[in-house]
Formats: sequence, C-alpha cells, structure tokens
Amino acid sequence: MHSIRSISASDGTQLLPELVELLQDSVENGASVGFLLPLSRSSNKEYWHQTLGEIESANRLLLVAEKNGRIVGSVQLELATKPNARHRAEVQKLLVHSLHRRQGLGQALMSALEDVARNVGRTLLVLDTRQGDNGEQLYAKCGYVRVGEIPAYASLSDGSLHATVVFYKFLDR
Repeated sequence: MHSIRSISASDGTQLLPELVELLQDSVENGASVGFLLPLSRSSNKEYWHQTLGEIESANRLLLVAEKNGRIVGSVQLELATKPNARHRAEVQKLLVHSLHRRQGLGQALMSALEDVARNVGRTLLVLDTRQGDNGEQLYAKCGYVRVGEIPAYASLSDGSLHATVVFYKFLDR
C-alpha cells in the first residue's frame, strides 16, 4: 500500500537522495518532465535544490508517495502568485518510479494534489503533457478537460520536436 503526504523543504532536504533517484528513473524511462537525456546527477540535484527553495518560499507544494518507507512517486503544485491569479495553480512533474507504474499511483497522487489545492483555496488547475504520452490518458481519466495542443512545443534528446496537450480542471470547494 502507498501513502501520500505533503512535504516541507526541510523534509525534502532529508529525502534529497530519494527525490534525485525518482527523477533520474523517471527521465531515463521516458517521462517528459522538462529534462533531456542524459540527465546528470548534478543537474538533477540542482533542480531539487531550486524546487525546495520554492517550497520554502510557499510558491510550490510537493507531495510524495511512499511504499515501505521509500519514495516511489511525487507531484508538484506551482501556486500562481499574481493578485488576479490566486485561485489557480499549475500541476507539474507527476513522477512515478518505473517499478511502481500501472498500479493507480498516478491517479492517487492527482487526487491527493487536488485535495491539497482545495485546502489552499485553488479552484482551477492547469497542466500540460507531451502529446501521446501516458499522462494524456491519465489526466482525461482524472477529469481534466483537454483544451488543445501546441505543436513543436518540447524537444526530445534526439532533437525532434513534439506537441504538448493543455488541460484544465475546475475543483469543487
């Protein structure tokens, strides 16, 4: 059984090796989350240090899924900070370790993230994913509405360009 919890920046510092491993595994197994192969450990760590700083400044929330005391998944919520945008947030970096995929963990993380978003007063969530990725089906299954796609949005390691699909979801209070 998996447990899901929100973590603080200090928790994240203690869990840094596991977060680095999760991102490394996800990128090496095809996750389109903004990184290209090969992903160096130093770039990976630098990313997490920056992310933990955003958590510390309360501009980002991080949820982790654990099994047997180890992180096997995570998802982030970037909180919009402009005065006219404080009702919305962007879902980012849904990661599930390759050994734990196809067990409902992505859907569980999204559901938990939506609860957290409601608790901080966010009623509109937005996200994007590479067209054709597993995430596209997952987000639709979670009730996200497909807005459309943007062609040639993301580059792969081989230099090819791929479309991204944009989704949104209104949350009940």
